Amino acid sequence: MKHRFIIAVVLIAGISLVQSRFHLGPWAASSELGETSVPEQIDTAFQSHASGVMVSAEGAVDRTLADDTCGDRHQRFIMKLPSGVTVLVAHNIDVAPRVPGIAPGASVKLHGEYEWTDKGGTVHWTHRDRRGSHEAGWIEFKGIRYE
Repeated sequence: MKHRFIIAVVLIAGISLVQSRFHLGPWAASSELGETSVPEQIDTAFQSHASGVMVSAEGAVDRTLADDTCGDRHQRFIMKLPSGVTVLVAHNIDVAPRVPGIAPGASVKLHGEYEWTDKGGTVHWTHRDRRGSHEAGWIEFKGIRYE
């Protein structure tokens, strides 16, 4: 019995290591919202008024906004999901590189922290954590990952 427990712990640790090493996150494993598939993670978070959950999403840029320059600077755009829900994406450009060429209609993938609002929500923390205490996020555009 003790050997089975040790094997289980080693397997779980190995899976976690592979997921973190290859940035698989919720694309390959269940998210904090349960067994929700990637396209539905934000939809589920929006419907349940969830905040502070890491989500992955793919959608099209609906419109770009001016940078937020109060405090840390953030590149901002509205992303429309296949479901029709829109979210504000606030990408910290004091921590991560700006995503060049973002324009309406462009396809974007992202991983970040979702905060509920009645307008659809905001996704931020689309970058690495300098302190290492928060799960890293990213934006992928034209095959390049910005983190």
